[in-house]
Amino acid sequence: MNDKSVQILPGAAWGLTLGRGGSKGLPGKNVRLLGGQPLIAWAVAAGRATPSIERVICSTDDEAIAAAARAAGAEVPFQRPAELANDTATDLDVFAHALGWFSEHETVLPEFFVQLRPTTPFRDPAWIETALDRMRADPSITCMRTVAPTPVTPYKMWRRSADGKLSPALDLPGVSEPYNMPRQALPPVFWHTGQLDVIRTETLLAGSMTGANIHALDVAIETAVDIDGPVDFVVAEQLFEQMMHPALRAVLGD
Repeated sequence: MNDKSVQILPGAAWGLTLGRGGSKGLPGKNVRLLGGQPLIAWAVAAGRATPSIERVICSTDDEAIAAAARAAGAEVPFQRPAELANDTATDLDVFAHALGWFSEHETVLPEFFVQLRPTTPFRDPAWIETALDRMRADPSITCMRTVAPTPVTPYKMWRRSADGKLSPALDLPGVSEPYNMPRQALPPVFWHTGQLDVIRTETLLAGSMTGANIHALDVAIETAVDIDGPVDFVVAEQLFEQMMHPALRAVLGD
């Protein structure tokens, strides 16, 4: 981070979408067309369709992704370094780079960053407004994430030793052999769908993507398509007409 003072604007929110060019599971994924638009464009559209988001920024190492993001209405004020666009770079690494750039080249940061992953294209702008409203009302919340009931309970998952012996992946205190119980009798567990993360900038500056007080924003699991490979993309294409929010389509002129 640069030493110069940067003001954090109370209540302000910026959207940040991370798109790298080196996808191995589905080459060219972030510019592949879904509903006639590059995948990255739907992440940008979610930010633009949300009244509380003042800016939408794309962090990418790839000029094709940058061009698609600009065409959808995002700012691409910097190029992400190659070492932050490989398989081992974390979201926090990329956010830290973006924060460092803004701190060096600008004078303000928002109170909140909204992460808009291009690989989870189905979002309702109202989710973002709800999360921001809750965090503005409760300063103790460090992050809000979209979650849905997990389709497979971790209480029936296993670790495997080198000799093939199985041991439970997760214990349930006070309960004997939860892995042999009916699924309906086990505690509900929630999956982070990746569609939305709202993070306080001070949390990011402290070196965490979430902080310690993470709250849930419940969404329907049917909307939670995470595109990693070709099959996931086919599923997204099949669900597009049903799941893509009209506000996002309107932003992109569909």
